[in-house]
Amino acid sequence: MSEKPGVKLDGKAIAVAALDLLDETGLDGLTMRKVAAALNVQAPALYWHVKNKRELLDAMAQHIFVTAVAGLEGPRRDEIWQDWLIQLAARLRRSMLRYRDGARVAAGTFISDESMWRTVELTLRTLEDAGLDRTAAERVFPILLHYTTGFVIEEQARTGAEYGENPYTADHLGTAVDPARYPRTARMVTGFAAADNDREYEHGLRVILAGITAAVTPTLAPGSATG
Repeated sequence: MSEKPGVKLDGKAIAVAALDLLDETGLDGLTMRKVAAALNVQAPALYWHVKNKRELLDAMAQHIFVTAVAGLEGPRRDEIWQDWLIQLAARLRRSMLRYRDGARVAAGTFISDESMWRTVELTLRTLEDAGLDRTAAERVFPILLHYTTGFVIEEQARTGAEYGENPYTADHLGTAVDPARYPRTARMVTGFAAADNDREYEHGLRVILAGITAAVTPTLAPGSATG
């Protein structure tokens, strides 16, 4: 096979082709051979750019992240720092959600890109401007990243793509939990199945940020603007 016409074979092109395959294959079904076929090349041609599937996943995760933070700027002078962080985290979530298993791709990967370092620097500066000390500020970005990745892993699992029949529907959960024995649990799981994911995600973020605010200093204003 020759290289796909109009496509320059490099790490980014390989990552994009692999991400595009996820809707069809899922992460577990993704192979270097399938990515090569999508690019109209032999599999060994990929190894000049990604040595193995681990490096392929890193490249895929990097593309997800770079896309998420494209055009990101620091908060406006009158913008509340918690709102800015929520918007940043929401960008990451949306980018993961573009692809089946997007959060599983992102989990545990190594991203070495200027966009990552710039985003972290903006976050640290925003937090320090809001009054957090250096140590407290340095803990925040990993917390938000890990919460977002974990939330989206669960969110994507609940689509039931790996099942013949989705077990996460409200109807199925309504029969799986006996409401007579476990009334609180039955109400919670059926309500959760029907919940608005956007609202639940933001609620969780605000709970986390409220905890961070409360933990760092009693004098830090919960809604203080940056700048």
